[in-house]
Amino acid sequence: MSLASGIMRGITGAFILNSGIGKLSLDEEGAKGLQQMAVTGIPALKELDGKTFGKFISSSEIGIGAALLLPFIPRKLAGLALCGFSAGMLSMYFRNPEMTQSDGIRPSEQGIPLAKDSWMLAIGAALVTMKD
Repeated sequence: MSLASGIMRGITGAFILNSGIGKLSLDEEGAKGLQQMAVTGIPALKELDGKTFGKFISSSEIGIGAALLLPFIPRKLAGLALCGFSAGMLSMYFRNPEMTQSDGIRPSEQGIPLAKDSWMLAIGAALVTMKD
């Protein structure tokens, strides 16, 4: 693993893993709140009940974070997982008018927490396209 790959995987993986671990104790009400936001980007998620969604989002983040941190997971596979995760997050950003300013691109105050996912998408793309 190159130093550049290790840095990108380590920082991003730790961030996502920590987020997933934090959601392990999410109660049903908290999960439903996250689900309402997620549905703006991925409408099919409304089919899940709140408890199932909470487990889904927590385990997804833990799995993606761990894949980025584990050096035996191929760089391209970890990068693809990060790209998919980030694309889902960005779909919430772009499909919710409250997240962006009137131009539909720049983040509003509410959109700043999701705007970071553009960086994670770029990191995922870099991991996929890096030469060994």
